[in-house]
Order: sequence, then structure tokens, then C-alpha cells
Amino acid sequence: MRTSNLSITFWQNVSKKKSGNSPLYARVTVNGKRLEISLGISIPIKYWNKTTKRMIGRSSESQQVNAHIEQVYFKLLECQRQLNLEKKAITAHGIKTYYYKDGNNQKTLVDLISYHKRVMANVIKPSTLSHYFTTEKYLLEFMESFMKSKNVNLIDISFAFISEFECFLRKKSKLNHNGVMKHLTRLKKLLNLAIKLDWISRNPFVNFTIRFLKTERDILNKIELAAIEGAGFERPCLEITKDMFVFSCYTGLSYIDIQNLRKEHIITGNDGGLWIRTKRAKTNITVKIPILDKAERILTKYSRNNRLISSDAVLPIYSNQKTNQYLKEIAKKLNIQKKLTFHVARHTFATLITLSNGVPIETVAKLLGHTKLTTTQIYARVLDDKISKDMRMVQEILNQNSL
Repeated sequence: MRTSNLSITFWQNVSKKKSGNSPLYARVTVNGKRLEISLGISIPIKYWNKTTKRMIGRSSESQQVNAHIEQVYFKLLECQRQLNLEKKAITAHGIKTYYYKDGNNQKTLVDLISYHKRVMANVIKPSTLSHYFTTEKYLLEFMESFMKSKNVNLIDISFAFISEFECFLRKKSKLNHNGVMKHLTRLKKLLNLAIKLDWISRNPFVNFTIRFLKTERDILNKIELAAIEGAGFERPCLEITKDMFVFSCYTGLSYIDIQNLRKEHIITGNDGGLWIRTKRAKTNITVKIPILDKAERILTKYSRNNRLISSDAVLPIYSNQKTNQYLKEIAKKLNIQKKLTFHVARHTFATLITLSNGVPIETVAKLLGHTKLTTTQIYARVLDDKISKDMRMVQEILNQNSL
């Protein structure tokens, strides 16, 4: 099948075999450059004739499939004709783009969002999915306010669309630069999904650079941590929240990992001491953490808590919203200017408790459940005290060598 410099053929992609069926594609070639268009049909491999490029047989299914192939063929020829009439360059990409502009074949951003919600709900963790919901909400707001539309065709999403969406996000008072970049990253991933679905052939992010800024992570210093540890609160909610925060500072466990901690996760290690062995909720990676004395005292304190007797939980912990509220109160009462969060506690463990006390960064990575040292380096930074201590040691060595 050849018209001018356009070649159209149909084939079955057996590499995508599923339950004995494989999908059919149209291959559009112009001047040696080709693109594939999914027909949205899968048939048994044994019924595909590689010579005639048609489905074998006289069944109603065969007739429908072959009729659809003919329809696609003539539609692609029409796309070439329209491009000629509009005096546009005839390219494989141009024909495919024009083909998808046909109303019935056109996929929209709302289609993509709906597909992602439906299919990925059982694949992505709820916490990650909630971030996508926020990104999708902003996309819908952007289309309504800026484009005066409730939808956009995927093939019409361009570099300009992305840039305008970025500007829209930057006007959101709660979003900093990295927050904006995270939403753009999720949009890019959605469009990559559209490519895998054969809804678009090219990601408009190809020329758009997503760049995150390095940020200083808050950690507690010795004085601040000591103030929190030594504080006593009459209100049980503040006392419990304080203890959970301190427990995180001495174990590196995140809020959700403390919430998920069960008696079976407290084990006796080969060294005879107590260890925590659990899987991180975020990554499902197993972590093994020797329990330091201060963390063990907190475990002992709550081991007979009536609130926990009926369950297998190890520690009491309030909802994330309540916990953040109580941490804010604690910081105010102790005149700590930093915003207390479990992220701060985890960073404090990485830096103040471990790295600054000579624990190698490779060990810190294991304790935090990181698979890459670059991730740990974000958490852990060398404090001035550690630098001073190391340099004093260097000076002592120099003094000894000079004798």
C-alpha cells in the first residue's frame, strides 16, 4: 500500500502477547521515518495473516477487524491529502498527529487523568496517589481559569501549555519552587503513560527542563533536642507526641513507620541487644536498627499502656494532623523557632545522632533504608561541631609529628 512517499502497512505486535492475543498496529512510513498507531484491537496470533495483513476467516469478528483496518487505511490517506491541501510538510509524525485529531480517536487530558485514577489506584501507594490528585486538581483549575475550557486534547499539550501551567502554579501561595517542580514532574509522568498507551507519540516535556533547587533541611542541635527530651507536659497528648518525636530522633523511623510498628518488629539481635526489624512503608525496604538506650526507655514507658494492650501496636501515636498540631504547640512552649516535623526528627537522627558521632554514611544509609548514598547525603550533613572535632584531631597529629 503506497501513495506518493507514504507507506502504510499493518502488523501484529507479538511481543505484547497477553492471554494468547496480540495488538494490531498501523505502521506509517514517510521518507524512511516511521511511526506506529495502535488500532486498539487484539486478536489471536494464529488468526493473523502476515502476507495479506488481515485477519483470517469469515467470522463476524474477522469481518469487523478487517473493516476497521480498511477504515484506518483510508483515514490515513485522507490525513495525507489534508496536509497537502493545507500545504504542510508530509511527515509520519504529522500524519499521526492529524489522524488523532479525528474526534473519535482523540484522547484528552481528562481521559488520561481518569485512566490514571482507575488503573493506578491499585498500583501506587495511597500517599503518592493523593499527590497526583492534587496535581490533577490544579490541572483542571488551570484549564478552566486560563484556557476557559474544561479539557484539552493530549496532542495539543505543548511546551507553551507546560510553561503557562508552571506560571499558574507559581501563583499558588503555598507552593515553593520545588513544589511547582513536583507537580510538573507528575504531569510529565502522566504524559509518559499516554505514550505507552499510544495516545500520543511524543512527550511535550522533551525540551522542558525540570530543575530542583537544593535546600537546607532543618535539624535540631544538641540544645534543642535536650530541651525537648527534658520537657514534661501535663497534657497527655503533648507528652505522648513529644516521646514519639524523640523516638524518631533516636531510631530514624518516619511517622508512618512508627505508626506501623508492631511487637513482632522488636527482636533480639546477634549482639544480644534489642533491634527493630521492619519494612519502610514508603519503599518496602527492610531496615534493621539497633535500639539506643533513650529509644528503649520510651518503649518501656509505653509497654504497659492500657491503650495498647488490646492491639499489637508498640507505641501510641495520634493522627498525622493532630501530631503536627501538637508538635507546633511543643515548639512554641519550648521557644524552638524551627518547625517540628517527623522529617526533622529523621534528619536529626541522620546528622546529629549518627553521622556527627562518627557513624559512616554507608551505615547511616542502611539504618534509614536508603539504597543510594546520594539520598542519604540529602538527609545528612556535617555539623560545625564535627568539623571542629575532626580538625582538632588533625592538629594533634600534626603536633605529634613535629616533635
